[in-house]
Amino acid sequence: MKDLQMRDLSRLLRPKSIAVIGGGWSVAVIKQSLRMGFAGEIWPVHPTRDEVAGLPAFRSVNDLPSAPDVTFIGVNRDATIEVVRDLAARGAGGAVCFASGFAEVADGAERTEALLRNAGTMPVLGPNCYGFINYLDGALLWPDQHGGTRVESGVAIIAQSSNIAINLSMQQRGLPLAYVLTAGNQAQTGLSGLADAVLDDPRVTALGLHIEGFDDLEKLQAVFAKARARRIPVVAIKVGTSAAAQAMTMSHTASLSGADALADAFFARVGVARARSLDEFVETLKLLHVLGPSPDATLGSMSCSGGEASLVGDLAEANGMDLRPLTDSDAIRVKATLSDMVTISNPLDYHTFIWGDAAKMQATYSAFLASGYGLSMLVIDIPRADRCEDNGSYAAVEAALAAGKASGQRFALVSSLPENMPEALTAKIMEAGIAPLMGLESAIRAARHAADIGAAWARPEPAPLSLPETGEALPALDEWRSKEALRAIGIPTPKGVLADDATEAWKKAEEIGFPVVLKGVGEHLLHKTEMGAVAVNLKTPEDVAAAAFRMSGLDCRFLIEEMAQDIVAELIVGLSRDPLFGLFLTIGAGGIFVEIMQDSRALLLPASRGDIRAALMSLRIAPILEGYRGKPGGDIEAAVDAIARLADHAVKSGDKIEELDINPLMILPKGVLAVDALLRPRKVNHV
Repeated sequence: MKDLQMRDLSRLLRPKSIAVIGGGWSVAVIKQSLRMGFAGEIWPVHPTRDEVAGLPAFRSVNDLPSAPDVTFIGVNRDATIEVVRDLAARGAGGAVCFASGFAEVADGAERTEALLRNAGTMPVLGPNCYGFINYLDGALLWPDQHGGTRVESGVAIIAQSSNIAINLSMQQRGLPLAYVLTAGNQAQTGLSGLADAVLDDPRVTALGLHIEGFDDLEKLQAVFAKARARRIPVVAIKVGTSAAAQAMTMSHTASLSGADALADAFFARVGVARARSLDEFVETLKLLHVLGPSPDATLGSMSCSGGEASLVGDLAEANGMDLRPLTDSDAIRVKATLSDMVTISNPLDYHTFIWGDAAKMQATYSAFLASGYGLSMLVIDIPRADRCEDNGSYAAVEAALAAGKASGQRFALVSSLPENMPEALTAKIMEAGIAPLMGLESAIRAARHAADIGAAWARPEPAPLSLPETGEALPALDEWRSKEALRAIGIPTPKGVLADDATEAWKKAEEIGFPVVLKGVGEHLLHKTEMGAVAVNLKTPEDVAAAAFRMSGLDCRFLIEEMAQDIVAELIVGLSRDPLFGLFLTIGAGGIFVEIMQDSRALLLPASRGDIRAALMSLRIAPILEGYRGKPGGDIEAAVDAIARLADHAVKSGDKIEELDINPLMILPKGVLAVDALLRPRKVNHV
């Protein structure tokens, strides 16, 4: 098994001494650390200058007072390789290599190898790396502007794009940033190593990852297990899902992007929330920083507007949040604080009868919060200060803060638009243990993510992924041999026989019993319908003979099978291979609906019966399986059992499978039948 030991980055990320080599960009590193109040030593290194940025300079690494904990190397690519050698020889704690011209360019491979060879066991970030910001200790190995301030605790963000990291540091949402780190080329230390290192800092409350390509799935899986064990929630924004984005990702980082559906499956498996935008990313991290994961997906909402209440209702439904109605006792309690003209419901539009009366608003908020939702929210927008006067919103905020503090419930103040909550107000809200969320849609998406992480943490730890081995695809087997493989692992197929010619075909059809299906079989007939090699619902020997005659020019044998009856639904079930994730399982609406409905779920392996059942019942065709509008339902347990057999076989013998397609798997009132199958075996190249 691969060694999953991570490098110790503690000296690098939490330094007591910083060396800075070079001029230009390197000067900014010194200024940023001084401005942020770094309490340790800062040692500029320059071959000709006596001082840099007001500090005495040293001529070389060998002239430094001692081995620095971290060094920003801001010289050209060839000089960088030499400096890394000198730092490693002195026992330095690590280095940030700013220079480009390594693996991201066509002729950079040799330079990368030389850099790594010279580094030895010394940790290196980059090359082609902007560095990092430690806002907890004021250590900024960062050659540019940023928007953050010192904090005592906060969120760690790791980005595979330096510009995205800069942008995130400039957010005005009140998100406390503990670390902002960039990965560069990840020649030695990648995303997983950085993430593992920041999890060791107890001041980190949540972890945010901007991912263009996974560096090491096995190590990343271990990192997420560590985050879960330490109760540090993780949010990822995975980019590179479109063809255009994938082309950019390859040229920018030399990382491979996995299929988007598999990335979703991976994040769901390991309990990581996947954000789809930077707004959603920031708001989710903020909610998790203040309140942590949610115990459930119930949501309670208050506002003084029916329009806002309707928006909440629509967004909550779209995101699968449970707007559980108030219980009778909850409704009585809330009603006692409001006018008889107010309809008591969730979402609650409490109108403006009590607006401006802090005591009455606090009473209403307190009464509603006592209902015990997984998250309760108050929608409130603050008038812009440059053109407007306070309309009583700050009185509502004060009432909410008092109610929230007293209740101890999970509570968020939410502005319908991001710009309608001043950043200066967010710190005060967070001090009260309340989450300030900006933008209604992002806030509800954040609530969904917090609930999903809570649910994932309540489940058993997922099994390690079955990751790929090297191998090569072999020619596909014909349908008969593919079905033999299915029968061997216990997946039912229709009763069938092979025939060599039309005469033998109709005779064997009589033995099976009508109606039957006739198919041409051969390794060249993998897409039989398009080639006219399938005839269904044949009810007489003459029908079989005529169909076989029509297929006689296809140079094939004939497969005669009983025709499935009383079909409830058709599924497609398959095993496919991804270069990053290895063999994975797909479950979806099958038959003619594969392309039309595009209703499928991907599962990484191993997959439990619970995983399979959940995926199956999340399909849009699930109501048909359960029985729809008086029609009989299908044998769901038999379907789960068949798919579980396939998944288990893939874990045990998946190195011998390149791909396997069952389409359709017929769901019957009792039992299932794999009606068509294609298996492409695989030859493993053992290293």
